[in-house]
Amino acid sequence: MTHVYRTTATYAADDASTNWKERAARYSLLPLRLFLGVTFIYAGLDKLFDSAFLSATGTGSIGELMSTVRNSSAVPALVDVALKSPEGFGYAMAFGELAVGIGTLLGLLARLAALGGVLISLSLWLTVSWQTEPYYYGNDLAYMMAWLPLVLAGASVFSLDAAIAERRRRSR
Repeated sequence: MTHVYRTTATYAADDASTNWKERAARYSLLPLRLFLGVTFIYAGLDKLFDSAFLSATGTGSIGELMSTVRNSSAVPALVDVALKSPEGFGYAMAFGELAVGIGTLLGLLARLAALGGVLISLSLWLTVSWQTEPYYYGNDLAYMMAWLPLVLAGASVFSLDAAIAERRRRSR
């Protein structure tokens, strides 16, 4: 029988390794959160400041885009809803992307913001990106999958959610 003797230095090395792994795990979703938050803020602002996009007709408009993808989308009824008021749909999409991006970046209602990101990406995949061949060329499916870890884990560091939770914990 072999006995393993551990020294204090061995325990300290194990603790340092465990602490590093725990810290890495804790911060692992931060780059994804930053990327998705900034990207969705940019996408929302891009739509709001593009007068052509927020039009019912014309080159580059949301109305033209929805008309173009209507017959090739997986859910034409979803496109029909957008076509009832293309400008309103364009504004809703832009403000939705802004809300999702800001919530994600600040870590405020982070799981809810991420769920919004999933729903926006899913709706774009089922409508605009559906006809993309092969499917992995379309980016909306990849965005949808990228949001899922944030739906599950939320924002544990550098977030208003974490600050609020810590404040509640201390006040008990």
